[in-house]
Amino acid sequence: MVDLMSADKLRELSDSFESKSPSEVLGWALKEFHPQIALACSFGAEDVALVDMIYKISPDARIFYLDTDFHFPETYETRDRLIAKYGINFQPFKAAITLEEQDAEHGSELYLRDPDLCCKIRKVEPLTRALSGLQAWITGIRRDQAPTRANAGIVEWDQKFNLVKVSPLAGWTSSQVWDYIGENQVPYNVLHDNGYPSIGCQPCTKVVKSGEDPRAGRWSGFQKTECGLHQ
Repeated sequence: MVDLMSADKLRELSDSFESKSPSEVLGWALKEFHPQIALACSFGAEDVALVDMIYKISPDARIFYLDTDFHFPETYETRDRLIAKYGINFQPFKAAITLEEQDAEHGSELYLRDPDLCCKIRKVEPLTRALSGLQAWITGIRRDQAPTRANAGIVEWDQKFNLVKVSPLAGWTSSQVWDYIGENQVPYNVLHDNGYPSIGCQPCTKVVKSGEDPRAGRWSGFQKTECGLHQ
């Protein structure tokens, strides 16, 4: 077992994986940390590609998602199509309070006034519970998605959640992700075909115009680029 507190060891591993395929990275991680490892799936392009890769390596691997109660209908449809193809049991984690309770405590449409607090309630806190007891989690982040992710390691210590973070697609481009989806006939969110390169909660995700940054449609109008899961 990897010494979870050895940053140098994790950096060495990450560097060694730069020449490996995402599937090879996943194969190592799933073997190294089983059963205390899971994929956090948002049902975006990167994550559905990882679902396919993981299924081919370890069909019973744990995969969960954060059900914010604000997802697009198309996102839930993507989940259902993945279940139909792979038979995977996606474990949902919801906020500790309902939308009605959130409105009563913080006022309606909190996402329009304080999106950081809304993300904390409906994403960060549920993720903290989802990761409880795990030694590692798998994410679909890529370095070219945003400046905040430019230095992401393939394997690194997640100081926020105190476990190993594995990002097999860190070095991939969007084109590589889509090539994989097409070649392997992976079900994906149809919103990607309609101007949504990055898909989050419905109230905070807009269509991205041609030439705009792929994440320009997230939290439009705010100086916010991350929901707090990867910061």
